[in-house]
Amino acid sequence: MAIDMEKYSQIAEAKMAAARCDVDDIVATVLAECELPDPQELHDGYKDSGDGAILLFPPSALARLVDPLLGRLNAALVRYERQRLASSPLLRLRASVHVGPLSLPDHRGSAINETARLLDCQATRQALTAAKDCGAFLAAAVSEVVYQRTVHAGRTPDLGPYHFLNAVARVSDKPDFAQPCRVHVPGLTGAAVRPYLVDAASSANGPASTPQPNDAPATPAANSGGTFQFHAQVSDATIADHIGTVRIDRRQR
Repeated sequence: MAIDMEKYSQIAEAKMAAARCDVDDIVATVLAECELPDPQELHDGYKDSGDGAILLFPPSALARLVDPLLGRLNAALVRYERQRLASSPLLRLRASVHVGPLSLPDHRGSAINETARLLDCQATRQALTAAKDCGAFLAAAVSEVVYQRTVHAGRTPDLGPYHFLNAVARVSDKPDFAQPCRVHVPGLTGAAVRPYLVDAASSANGPASTPQPNDAPATPAANSGGTFQFHAQVSDATIADHIGTVRIDRRQR
């Protein structure tokens, strides 16, 4: 798993260390909540990247890195924002999850490089814009193999396929890199994230147009109706009489 702080280089130098310390504390707390092993206990299992880190876990932890980790990490960032001092920088994160063999003893291999590229890809960065617009503080990309082994395999109790958007991971300075991935923003369906992405994989005939900041949330409503999540019976005729397709997720608690 890789994480990266948004706009870390724009934080005043005197506040960089404190901001990074806050992120490390948040991540450590969430890992403990999810009963995940501490990567720093594994030799070379924690690689500091300055404005983020690469965390290594055993394959048995893969499903928990997707659910519940991503949702709880976003929730922790939301709590931090509510308590944040005005003088402290805002914290938003990008994350990526991938799986693959690494060589011992220094844990090197292409899986690390691919994890970093998923983190830096345009799809993850564009998804973070969707997160901002809905009050979330995290956007994540998981590789296709991770998605198949976790979400598709039914190992993520609170996340289903509709919580992810099929996309293509591309990095501007890596023209030869293009891999399928799944993008996730906690609290949003994949359909709600789609208007923000240029490289949504379902656009078989070419990339979708880039949404403008002022009308991005309205784009899906203008074309195909909005996507909403209701957690109780809908009886108001103003809403109920205009609902088209309904998807019921009986797994939600």
